[in-house]
Amino acid sequence: MPVLTVGPVLRHVGPTHATVWVETDAPCTVAVAGHEARTVTVEGHHYALVVVRGLRPGTVTEYDVRLDGEAVWPPPPGAGERAFPPSRIRTLGHDGPVRVSFGSCRYATPRALTGAASYGPDSLDALAHRLAAAVRSGVDDVWPDLLLLLGDQVYADETTDEVRRRIRERRGGDSEPRGEVADFEEYTWLYRESWCDTEVRWLLSTVPTAMIFDDHDVHDDWNTSGAWRRDAAQEPWWAERIVAGLSSYWVYQHLGNLSPDELDADPTWCAVRDLPPGTDAGPLLRALAVRADAEADGAKGYRWSFRRDLGPVRLVVLDSRCGRMLDGDRRSMLSDPEWEWVGRQLTLAPGDGVEHVLVGTSLPWLLAPALHDVEAWDERLAADRRPRRAEFGERLRRGADLEHWAAFGESFERLADLLHGLARGARGPAPATVSVLSGDVHHSYVCRAHWPQGPGPALSAVHQVTCSPLHNRVPTPMRLAFRLAWSGAARRTARALLGAVGGAPRPSLAWDLVAGPHFGNALATLVLAGRRASLVVEGTTPAPGGDPGAGPGLRVLAATDLSAGGRGA
Repeated sequence: MPVLTVGPVLRHVGPTHATVWVETDAPCTVAVAGHEARTVTVEGHHYALVVVRGLRPGTVTEYDVRLDGEAVWPPPPGAGERAFPPSRIRTLGHDGPVRVSFGSCRYATPRALTGAASYGPDSLDALAHRLAAAVRSGVDDVWPDLLLLLGDQVYADETTDEVRRRIRERRGGDSEPRGEVADFEEYTWLYRESWCDTEVRWLLSTVPTAMIFDDHDVHDDWNTSGAWRRDAAQEPWWAERIVAGLSSYWVYQHLGNLSPDELDADPTWCAVRDLPPGTDAGPLLRALAVRADAEADGAKGYRWSFRRDLGPVRLVVLDSRCGRMLDGDRRSMLSDPEWEWVGRQLTLAPGDGVEHVLVGTSLPWLLAPALHDVEAWDERLAADRRPRRAEFGERLRRGADLEHWAAFGESFERLADLLHGLARGARGPAPATVSVLSGDVHHSYVCRAHWPQGPGPALSAVHQVTCSPLHNRVPTPMRLAFRLAWSGAARRTARALLGAVGGAPRPSLAWDLVAGPHFGNALATLVLAGRRASLVVEGTTPAPGGDPGAGPGLRVLAATDLSAGGRGA
């Protein structure tokens, strides 16, 4: 009998449909809520994405999973899984506000780590226990309509002790990349390790999710610059690593970002789905990965960016990692065709009914002002015609991770223009709020953007909201550096020092810190009701002692009214 090895993972949910993703240990037919799909095979692994249709808006449907007719989820009593409520699909169209929870940078799971206490409680574990308690008590007003994971769902270059042990057993201790995953098979170990602990497995089965990658999903500093790409290409293991990283991302993360209609329009998915049973889809995905990776060298490969509409809320998630343009002298976060796509998504029509726009990008658009200036200066330095100065700028860029939107000055301003036009009603009816959601930088904060008075006032509040990490360590020196970077003294000092060595380009807008910086594992939640938008950032707390069934909790770090733009906690 087939075995469910990963999942179920609830992915795209609308008013009348849902998609549910699973991995099994053998080819089979997967049934969810009376709807079926057969598995597809990729390099010896088997996956299905079941589209459940005919649901009613604003309702809750409990479901199970069957493989070739045999029920395999929820686990039977005594199967070793801690008891959680039945998995369920909660469709859009309910009367309450839209709730979007988000964060980034989740390193494995506490059970997989040596010295797990130093990482602190996992934010997703804490959310799972909160929602399970809500189900048991009949409370529904804390349920997210979407859990948005903004990068570093797995760490291909920073593996756990158990994964390193498996690597040594499979290919020896001296094989490269030493201690890092090398191919599709080893990537599957990361997802199984990260998604299969009891709390997170249940959470992913019952809360809709959307995901985008960041560098550690492939490798630290991935696509930092054209020079980085040339150096990576010299490593004998790199070609297989990038193919495996993008192939596994497509299977485990990207497919679930797409609606049923988008799936039907995706040529790669259609080709994979229509293969004869048992035929390996690996060659199709390898070809896709090669095309997608080549985009940074100037050829459009594949669009990983996506849009999801949640009633009156529009979410546009940008690929700010694989889609970078790094060929020649021009650096851009996105290709021109991708920018055109983004512009269409950020153009609103009166009939759209969009009250709030969320832009997801793994890398923050607005950093601490002092850091922004340093990154903008370093981009200029690395492009200097004098080789020694350019080489120093490149070394600094990689060593200090100076590769956020600030280090892509043209793209920073292009996104600023899009958001400003949206906020002042130049791209259709102005929404109440525009929020850029990000992670990556291992601290959490909120800041509000301000433009000089131009033609027509900004009608919408525009904020950068960053939440990171979900589960990772934040060394004390890093905390001190980020806290200092947000100070006015740091901004003034940076400008004075950089002015002595050529200066940094001045951005077209300013921004003020509204809340934070906060450190430690955290989860952010937006609550969007009518024209109002509120944000809560919560940090994790340990499970109370003496109760083996209790899990970690969440405490409020900041609460901010984004529609008013006032100072938060």
